[in-house]
Amino acid sequence: MQTNDQLKAISTQVRRDILRMVCMAKSGHPGGSMSSTDILVSLYFNHMNQNPAAWRRDAKGQDAFILSAGHLTPVYYSTLARAGYFPVSELASFRQMGTRLQGHPSVRKQLPGVFQASGSLGQGLSAATGIALGKKLDKDNNFVFCLCGDGESEEGQIWEAGMFAVHHHLDNLIAFTDWNGQQIDGPVSSVAGEGDLAAKWEAWGWRVIVADGHDFDSIAQAFTLAKAGLGSGQPTMILFKSDMGHGVDFMAGTHKWHGSVPKPEQLEDALNQLGTTPLGDF
Repeated sequence: MQTNDQLKAISTQVRRDILRMVCMAKSGHPGGSMSSTDILVSLYFNHMNQNPAAWRRDAKGQDAFILSAGHLTPVYYSTLARAGYFPVSELASFRQMGTRLQGHPSVRKQLPGVFQASGSLGQGLSAATGIALGKKLDKDNNFVFCLCGDGESEEGQIWEAGMFAVHHHLDNLIAFTDWNGQQIDGPVSSVAGEGDLAAKWEAWGWRVIVADGHDFDSIAQAFTLAKAGLGSGQPTMILFKSDMGHGVDFMAGTHKWHGSVPKPEQLEDALNQLGTTPLGDF
């Protein structure tokens, strides 16, 4: 288990990785990656039953994680590398032609840690429900985790998967939403007006937990409560309140950085704001 101070250092380094990766590639999605960093770092380092050295794509005997919001590969790849799934130096190949670290997760080259290709928004939760059902049939009591976006939650397939999970009593499924209120076209409230996500998931029959996506104690409590739902017959949705672009003042709270890359002088400013860590850059 990592302490909160250790988690903070890892998250800071992951945010540094995110910014350097997208700037080196001159493309990518830093905003949502930075808002979900603390959540994903907490999950991988403190709350998932996973062993990088023994990883297998069928997820037997371990927890599985599906990135439904597939454009958030900067935070996904950095977290996987920092957790030991592949060399940290490989982060420098992000979005380069022919590498394992494509703009959306791919299973073509069998990147350790990636169970499912994703990127078409809405599909990841369906994949997660299928894996969760498979674990139920195999009598495997490990969990399936799935990260969704709040903009992504406008997709009808999210709600179809939600209905499926309730019908099959997938209490081994823990989905969580990076609830930052922003998407590519602007504030989520101005695009499709999702309304009260908590009330909607509850109405579908899910257990719902609302937490602070940048407070490690709140994140820990949420994952602990979610895992305590095993045996309840209900899947769990955690709604993590977060800030797009969290950690850098000129990137925080705006949709502008959904898929935009900082200029060199902006990158320098952002890295100075984040500060360095003992982990070191790739």
